[in-house]
Amino acid sequence: MSDDRTFPATAPQGRAPDAGPVLDLIGVGKVYRGGHAAVEDLTLRLTPGVIGLLGPNGAGKSTLMRIMATVTRPTSGRMLLDGADAVARPGPLRAGLGYLPQDFGAYPHLTSREFLGYLAAARGLPARVARARIDDLLQLVNLTGAVRRPLGGYSGGMLRRVGIAQALLTDPRVLIADEPTAGLDPEERARFRNLLTDLARDRIVVLSTHIVSDVGSSASSLAVMAGGRLLRHGAPEDLLGEAEGRVWEAVVAPDAAADLRERHHVSRMVRTGDGVRVRILSPHAPLAGAVGVRPDLEDLYLLVVPPGRAGTSGGPAGALRGSSW
Repeated sequence: MSDDRTFPATAPQGRAPDAGPVLDLIGVGKVYRGGHAAVEDLTLRLTPGVIGLLGPNGAGKSTLMRIMATVTRPTSGRMLLDGADAVARPGPLRAGLGYLPQDFGAYPHLTSREFLGYLAAARGLPARVARARIDDLLQLVNLTGAVRRPLGGYSGGMLRRVGIAQALLTDPRVLIADEPTAGLDPEERARFRNLLTDLARDRIVVLSTHIVSDVGSSASSLAVMAGGRLLRHGAPEDLLGEAEGRVWEAVVAPDAAADLRERHHVSRMVRTGDGVRVRILSPHAPLAGAVGVRPDLEDLYLLVVPPGRAGTSGGPAGALRGSSW
């Protein structure tokens, strides 16, 4: 069935030539054999910046990213790059695309330089340009000390860094990275987040993760998914405003903490010298002595995707707004 929905100002001719790409997903859905709906009726506009795609395992994030990367064809809806149909004619999107899938494969007998050189040739990069680009990328991902070692001897984190490098080979306009920080140590994760911020000045950078801290310091917008549906999309500060007045802290006796977890949505518990400090998500003060605190992105995530909603298809996007939290 056709989808005639659009955005108020999708016409690309009104945009400045250097405004950066715009990727529109309009009513996109993906149903696999057997009737499983991995993505349902999702509408989202992506513009230059870091877009953090958050959601639990099974939320549909990887399927959505494969659709955006033109690896998987949607069963419904439209995808437009600068107003042009990127499903029927994926060539322009693919020409400016960098993609790091969740499961990244490599040839174990090749070195990182050889592997990146092979991919550069397959993507049509001139040899001289490819050599310089590969040198820069190996330094960027901190692999210059391991360039002579076969990939079969790399750790999981090192292979992930090779995957990041290959996604950047063609200096993409649209970068899609599915769980890119898996296996990276804290220093490497911080370096990668800084890199994303630099890249996103004139590019669309989509970062998928279920680790809230990965996007908290770098994302210009957040999209939260569960059950194949988009539940929230907006700037972090705007979304955090929705959670104001719904996060509380209190210090309780250790034997009372378990009872609180049964009766309330407790997001975290920390033992202190005075007892147990509990952080509770509730529209009203959950107990006497509870103090309202500023929400963080983890609080927001847990409010939007409460227990039991992760792997099931819930109601329509936005069903958790307002008093239903």
